[in-house]
Amino acid sequence: MKKKKVYVVPHSHWDREWYFTLEDSNLLLVENMDRLMNVMENDPEYTGYVFDAQSSIIDEYLKIRPEEKQRLAALISEKKILVGPWYTQADSLLVNKESLIRNLLYGTRIAEKMGHSMNVGYLPDIFGQNTYLPSIFNEFKIEYSVLQRGIYTEQLNSDLNFTWQSPDGKSVKANNIYFGYGPGKFLAADNEYMKERLLPILEKLTNLNKNTDHLLLPAGGDQVLVREHFPETVKALNEIDEQYEYVLSDYETFMRDTWDQEGRFTNVIQGELIATQKSRIHNTIRSQRYDIKKLNDLAEEKVIYQLEPLGSLATALGFRYPQAWLDEMWKMLFDVHAHDSIGGCNSDDTNKEIVSRLKKVIRMADGCLNLLKKQITEAISQELGKDSIFVMFHLLPVAFEGSRKMVLFTKTREFFVRDREANQVMMDVLEQEYISGGKTIVVTAEGEKEMEAPGYYRNVVLLRDIKLPAMGYGTFEVVDSKETGYLTFSPKTNGLIENEHYFIQEDHGVLNLYIKENDLLITDFIRFEHVADAGDSYDFSPLRDDKEIYSKKAKVLSIDASAGLEIMEVEHILEVPADLEERQAGVFSKELVIVTRFELRKGEDFIRVNHDLDNHVKDCRLRILLQTGIEAPENSFGDQGFSLIQRPTVNPYIENWKELKFAEAPVPIYPLENIAGTTNGQVTSAVITKGIKEYQVVKDTGELALTLFRSVGLLGRDNLEWRPGRASGINNKIVYTPDAQMQGEMNFEYAIYFSKVLNESHLFSVVNCYRGHHVCYQKQTLNTFEERLDRFEIPYPVSKLPSRFSLLEVSNKDVFFSSMKKAHDDSSIIIRLFNPGSEAQVLNLTSVHVKSMEQTSLNEKAQLSVNERVTILPKGYVTLKLVMEESGIHEFFN
Repeated sequence: MKKKKVYVVPHSHWDREWYFTLEDSNLLLVENMDRLMNVMENDPEYTGYVFDAQSSIIDEYLKIRPEEKQRLAALISEKKILVGPWYTQADSLLVNKESLIRNLLYGTRIAEKMGHSMNVGYLPDIFGQNTYLPSIFNEFKIEYSVLQRGIYTEQLNSDLNFTWQSPDGKSVKANNIYFGYGPGKFLAADNEYMKERLLPILEKLTNLNKNTDHLLLPAGGDQVLVREHFPETVKALNEIDEQYEYVLSDYETFMRDTWDQEGRFTNVIQGELIATQKSRIHNTIRSQRYDIKKLNDLAEEKVIYQLEPLGSLATALGFRYPQAWLDEMWKMLFDVHAHDSIGGCNSDDTNKEIVSRLKKVIRMADGCLNLLKKQITEAISQELGKDSIFVMFHLLPVAFEGSRKMVLFTKTREFFVRDREANQVMMDVLEQEYISGGKTIVVTAEGEKEMEAPGYYRNVVLLRDIKLPAMGYGTFEVVDSKETGYLTFSPKTNGLIENEHYFIQEDHGVLNLYIKENDLLITDFIRFEHVADAGDSYDFSPLRDDKEIYSKKAKVLSIDASAGLEIMEVEHILEVPADLEERQAGVFSKELVIVTRFELRKGEDFIRVNHDLDNHVKDCRLRILLQTGIEAPENSFGDQGFSLIQRPTVNPYIENWKELKFAEAPVPIYPLENIAGTTNGQVTSAVITKGIKEYQVVKDTGELALTLFRSVGLLGRDNLEWRPGRASGINNKIVYTPDAQMQGEMNFEYAIYFSKVLNESHLFSVVNCYRGHHVCYQKQTLNTFEERLDRFEIPYPVSKLPSRFSLLEVSNKDVFFSSMKKAHDDSSIIIRLFNPGSEAQVLNLTSVHVKSMEQTSLNEKAQLSVNERVTILPKGYVTLKLVMEESGIHEFFN
């Protein structure tokens, strides 16, 4: 009797784009799907085929073959073709946590409407696993996960089946496809194949499955056609192999059969999975094509933190939620978030399309924001009977008090701002530019006439000590006046900038930082590191015998101050080689000029930092090194999902990784979503970034290194210093990627934060303050180009609105906002909040506009009635579904 049962899973791993474009992929998709449907309909012994867990293939196929919808739906309903739960398989370490949740939300809904969404969180190829994926799968009622990369063999404890657990305690039943997704791709029944390939793999899998006789053999590959011979091959294998029983199957069936007994698998693996032992993780892909990472960060910010909450606010005021536009934006983002796409490890043609797609999302979001802001502001103007107003929208569920920067247009140089109580608002004018009004065309009986339009001023202002309601808006009036109602920005001569928390001083080319809370002076606290990059689009690789080039003296360009803000601009110049050839020859023919702006605002306990540079150097990596004030830190922390996670500054395997035959060096370079830092109990040093996705805390120097960008010119390269063996991606063709050399202007933004102790909640509040979570709109006719659609006539569906409004408020300062949007299936509002701390938090959500509140799941299906008080477990989150009052709102506003 045969003891082992081999589940052969036919599948295709479908990259949306890569060294080929999305158009190439979709052409192949239609051809392959046509063939697959014919096979699955005509061969009853072909039990099922996994189409990579992506529902995007449904959308793309039906765009070209809409007449095949019922036929495809029948095969999905019968589980002959398995799709979902993803829309696309996102790189879970490079995108916002909300992007992962929405990817599954769209993916499962689309698959369910076609008949079935696969009950497996399938992760065959993404470059490392997010620590919150088990929790997210759990909330989508997905019972299982099948994944490849990121696990140390010793973690498995001789069991490829294990429980994978998130920081909040939620878990999923998981299986590690130890040999990846392709060990059975060329499945055959001939003696040579069985002896040399199949049986050694099955023997290894047997040794790694001590608690089950079920073995999983994925049988597919990238963009493969259905293997029509598989049923016959499985029959032949069963006839000649006395040790193993072979069955054609799918991941759902394998996991259900294998986990049928409770308690069979006791091994628990926790947290993020980024081990480089068995599979390549491409740790430094986080800094590849920085332009893509930066644009994606901006697109996610506009969609998640601006448009969706503003749209929800607008819906409560009587406006239409821009759901159709958001659907289109999200699907474009999901295409960008696929693991090769957001990684930037693609051909130049593909990366051009990714950049174009992100810019399109940003334009669409800006347009939708423009319309909503303009419509709301006009209704407020009608209620007040005033035209010279601007509205500040605060899109967090806690009240705001502090400073806000914005652009105001005025007819005169002198003006002031007052709030709705007619109190003058303290304000600093940071920039003021006179703009000619140009000429306008007037049609008269005698024909067209040109008339000179009056000029005006564009003012960048910092409004100080303003107060805004939670998840709402406040209105202010701009008054042209002969008296100046503001303070101007003026030069400082004492060589330093300062606020209540820090001062930064230049001393003979050295930048020194003093942290007042810690009474700590850090000398030469910031420097740049420039090294060769002999790697490829997947991985940084050091050049053998290369020497780091560090910035030396800083030159102060300007120091300016106003009552609420002080700014220091400095310049660093690095003399560097132009490319790898010059580096090897010891030639330094290029200058890399970096202009840095440090900004200290009154009341803020962090330093805003901005770097500008124009890169004309190739084959290099540039990092910023920040002194932490901590000697030889043992650990670092970074945020991922809904909390912080700790990582070692030295990987224990780094000494002998080559002898252990690791797939790549386990260098302690890590991803971050927003935050990275280190602490020793007396000093905590951290950064909050915008689009910078890679960091390292260097134990020897105590520096926190942020990778600003990498510059490389090849898609793949063999035998890198940190990645031995074949090239990643295409290993039989050289693909040049000159665009990935990152020539041209770049901008980098982040904030530096210091305190005595590590307070997770306060760090996340700093993220919110730095990000802003606000939008503004001025009603004016002087300039119609600042906002995208101001030149055009639009309808105004709501006639009047009050000058101040708050939709809802959350009481607990240790609970944080993740998102607010319209529910996927009805008109209610979804708000998600999280608790990054180690103790449970109770919150009160109050609103006169909410009729009822239910606790729901990430998939927005489960419902539990709650009152105003809600508990969020440590490192957990909660999703609330709010039904808004229908009566009274429109009467009140009209």
